[in-house]
Amino acid sequence: MAHMLETTDTARGSARATPPAWLVVALACAGQFLVVLDISVVNVALPSMRGGLALDEQGLQWVVNAYAIAFAGFMLLGGRAGDLYGRKRMFLVGLGLFTLASLAGGLAQDGWQLLLARAVQGLGAAVLAPSTLTLVTSAVPEGAARARAIATWTAVGAGGGAAGGFVGGVLVEALSWRWVLLINVPVGALVLAGAARWLTESRAGDGRRLDLPGALLVTAGLATLAYGISQTESEGWTAAATLVPLCAGLVLLALFLLAEARAKAPLMPLGLLRLRSVASANVAMLISGSAMFCMWFFMTLYAQNVLGYTPLEAGLALVPSSLAVVIGSKLAPRLMRAAGPRTVAVLGTLIAATGFGWQSTMTADGAYLTAIMFPGILMMLGAGIAATPLASLATSGAAPEEAGLVSGLVNTSRTMGGSLGLAIMSTIAAAHTGPARTPHSLTEGYALAFRTSTALLVAGAVVMWLWLPRRTKEER
Repeated sequence: MAHMLETTDTARGSARATPPAWLVVALACAGQFLVVLDISVVNVALPSMRGGLALDEQGLQWVVNAYAIAFAGFMLLGGRAGDLYGRKRMFLVGLGLFTLASLAGGLAQDGWQLLLARAVQGLGAAVLAPSTLTLVTSAVPEGAARARAIATWTAVGAGGGAAGGFVGGVLVEALSWRWVLLINVPVGALVLAGAARWLTESRAGDGRRLDLPGALLVTAGLATLAYGISQTESEGWTAAATLVPLCAGLVLLALFLLAEARAKAPLMPLGLLRLRSVASANVAMLISGSAMFCMWFFMTLYAQNVLGYTPLEAGLALVPSSLAVVIGSKLAPRLMRAAGPRTVAVLGTLIAATGFGWQSTMTADGAYLTAIMFPGILMMLGAGIAATPLASLATSGAAPEEAGLVSGLVNTSRTMGGSLGLAIMSTIAAAHTGPARTPHSLTEGYALAFRTSTALLVAGAVVMWLWLPRRTKEER
């Protein structure tokens, strides 16, 4: 009897120690919100950063890409570290590093200091982000409840990217560009305190070591490839300054795949890509990310450089788009129950493509409703609808011990596509704009980037329809 009472008391203590699922989801979403917000919040501040730190156009592009490439390159490492050493621990480590790097970036006095801080921010985000999705999927059982939780995670993440323009505009207008980074410090500290108090540890460790060489190879490959693409703007595609980094980047990525095939404990087990749901959803995210990531970048530049909006006005102009992406993310689970994830992903992508096509008709004297608001709503409504089914498919069918890795792969595909897509779209826009940089020439360059994104999204929709499975594993 005493033993039974002791066992009961222990069980009650464990139950009291386990936080409710909604609290875990809320903390995980708060971390994801910060990570995604910081990809887009700097866009509105770029013109101010140019004046404050004497950055040129390529430097401004790298303010965005230094974060995005480090984020994408180390994401798989962050996901595997969470599996082996604990999701809560990696959440705290990543958020702490992210917060400290935000402080350093906000206090930067030279361009190189800002770029270094942005890269360290990306590293912290790469450790943090996979844990956010894994914490959500671990706290909520498979089925409709998990689909709703993933939709919330997607909506908050998408809302972070969408809200970046508004938040950045308010901070730049009211304070200075430095506060788009410094604002992360008090918010990060608050989330750190809540996570340390309420999250419980979970892991699937099996004694394997982290594949640090694999992480370094994939990050170096992505960074070198993006640099080579950015060089085409000033040097052209056939110059040695372009071809050498392009070839080097491809070689490094090939070495990464070779190393993963031979490693005893690979960063990315290539066998995981034999799962149709994982492979197809991640390729779809890569294509979609390469097309959609540049939207906030070009929209804020168009609003300020062409239409003459202030940073605050540019941020306010994108508020309807911010709301649309959240609405789309919350609609997705209902649509998935009726039509299945594949159909919903294709539908969302085609809606986004319609918005991008509309945006590509922009003019130098465009009206707000037809040049920013309505096409922006379509672009982001489609993005929100498509993201949830792709995330659900990408995380279905994987073993529990691979949960962090798969979560990292989801974010890696989206962000890797985005960083390379931004480099390509920026180069396309700049090449078409030419040296004049008049409102008319800038508009033509931005419009060409949106037309290119439209074509990519249509191609992505075809790939999704042909390759994505009809339903997730738990729905079959």
